[in-house]
Amino acid sequence: MVSYKKDKEISFGPMFRKIILFALPIMAMNILQLLFNAADLVVVGRFASKEAMAAVGATGAIINLIVNLFMGLSVGTSVIVAQDYGAQDAKAIEKSVHTSITVSVIAGITVMILGLLLCNPMLIMIGTPADIIDLSAVYMRIYFLGVPASMIYNFGAAILRAIGDSRRPMYYLVISGITNALLNMYFVIVLNMSVNGVAWATIISQYLSMILILWCLIRNEERTIRLNLRKLHIDREKLAKVIKIGLPAGLQSLLFSISNVLIQSAINSFGTAMVAASSAAGNIEGFVATPMNAYYNAAITYTGQSMGAKKYDRIDEIAKICTILTFATWIIVGGLTMIFSRPLLSIFNSDPEVIRLGAIRINVLMVAYFTCGIMNVFPGLTRGMGYSVLPMLCTLIGACLFRIVWLVTFFKWFRNVYMLFACYPVTWALAGIGQVVSFFYARKKIRQEA
Repeated sequence: MVSYKKDKEISFGPMFRKIILFALPIMAMNILQLLFNAADLVVVGRFASKEAMAAVGATGAIINLIVNLFMGLSVGTSVIVAQDYGAQDAKAIEKSVHTSITVSVIAGITVMILGLLLCNPMLIMIGTPADIIDLSAVYMRIYFLGVPASMIYNFGAAILRAIGDSRRPMYYLVISGITNALLNMYFVIVLNMSVNGVAWATIISQYLSMILILWCLIRNEERTIRLNLRKLHIDREKLAKVIKIGLPAGLQSLLFSISNVLIQSAINSFGTAMVAASSAAGNIEGFVATPMNAYYNAAITYTGQSMGAKKYDRIDEIAKICTILTFATWIIVGGLTMIFSRPLLSIFNSDPEVIRLGAIRINVLMVAYFTCGIMNVFPGLTRGMGYSVLPMLCTLIGACLFRIVWLVTFFKWFRNVYMLFACYPVTWALAGIGQVVSFFYARKKIRQEA
């Protein structure tokens, strides 16, 4: 039997308090990650050049495209460990943990090789401006050397979150993030390096976070998730479950990234100032997306635990709480982001044109950002119940397919930055409607089976 701690077990305490306490460390972790990522852009934007800043920003869509398919498998890890933990099945948890870490190692090496091979062709394919393409390629080659560490950290963090521990992944990210920020300043300001300095700082911090998460799993007081490096192997049954949940999630992220690459290509067509502006605005918008991501992780964890413990009535309560939190976050954080958009953008770059274009993007997206939250949170509920294909299809049709349609119709007919960025809220709304319908379908099926 699993030795539960009272603050982690699903049957104790009101759900609102549990979700908030679980989500807050994830929010803090993600906000810190955004600050550290923003530090990359601020340092190169202020102490290198606008071109260096644009070069770092232009790589994001491609990096996500290559990484997200495999990173989605960590969603499968989170769900199966949460379900095993809810069912108090110690042997199943042990198999899930060791299989997941083994998969993360294989996935990390695979992504690193793909990234090194594909970075140049993909930068050319999306029309990266000629004055930044060489800098972007340098950044990506170095960045992908750190992907194995990032993959292992994310799978390890998924294991800890699955049992309700969202604090320690945050602590480790704080340590690695501070290291990243200090190295950024040292490499760029002191050693006069450019994007290569920022990239080396990133991968050093990634390997530090990997070491910390592995040390935590190896020495963990919760014996059921304790990692023994000698027991690393792939259990076929557990791998099948990870793939069943994680592969559709990874495909969803991949398809979403493909649509983002197409949008990035359209952004690139407006020139270097637009690339720099969009990169800065995207980092600022991330502070609104961060709480949504935390609610998504809470939805997966507590829905998965509820399924394992056969407490199906809790799922509706989890859905209501996450929806309320999503709307509250949009009103408060989204509103403040719109009000202070220009001062925030000026932190990244003082160029008036960069600030003007960045403000346009922020205002267009923030008006309906709650639709992005709904689109992100409800797949967590559905996947926690064991249904992962439905959310993928909703994203494929509602977001990816309609983004392509938007780009070849409305954006082509009325080619301006407003029509380009309107693509986001329109497709978020369509995908969000599909995700809500999928949740109710899965919920009905679960109740019928119960």
